[in-house]
Amino acid sequence: MKLLGIEKVRDGKYLKNYELTYLNKAGREKKYEIVSRSEISDTESLGSSVSGLSIVVICQDKLLLLREFRMGINRTIYNLCAGLLEPGESVEECIERELYEETGLKLKRIIDIMPPSFAAVAISDIQTRIAIVEAEGEFSDHTSDNEQIHAAFYTKEECAQLLKTAEFSSRSQMIAYFFTKNAFSGLDNWQ
Repeated sequence: MKLLGIEKVRDGKYLKNYELTYLNKAGREKKYEIVSRSEISDTESLGSSVSGLSIVVICQDKLLLLREFRMGINRTIYNLCAGLLEPGESVEECIERELYEETGLKLKRIIDIMPPSFAAVAISDIQTRIAIVEAEGEFSDHTSDNEQIHAAFYTKEECAQLLKTAEFSSRSQMIAYFFTKNAFSGLDNWQ
């Protein structure tokens, strides 16, 4: 497999569509479509910038999950608090802002911030980070008119039941599963 070139085919407000030209393993030239949040000028630029984050929030041995309407699937699913980095914003500032905007909660402490990972490698070069944090405060709605989000904390038992009956985003499903298996116990000892 050899990537030969890249061409932008559409420039949307949030996503840009690109067509990649490559040689397959049989030596035939093929086309492949991807989306990106970045302006990509050459093939070396693919996957070179981090655009957002997902936030795993733990509070008093409960996991924060959002019931969120997602336009791309026309339904409400369980999701993590997440968002895009604004220009000049640090990851820590983005965590605080997104947590407040989507839930009204305040950041108590950052436990860990994972290195960047790819969000959807089959169709995109988008990289995000996963942050594990503790939060405090009361829920309040600070979302825009374009978001429909209901935030709540769930026990391990409640998460286990939801995993059997509810629809999730893939990251939130994995986090909820590992939460039910005590993967986040002992956060006070995490450095």
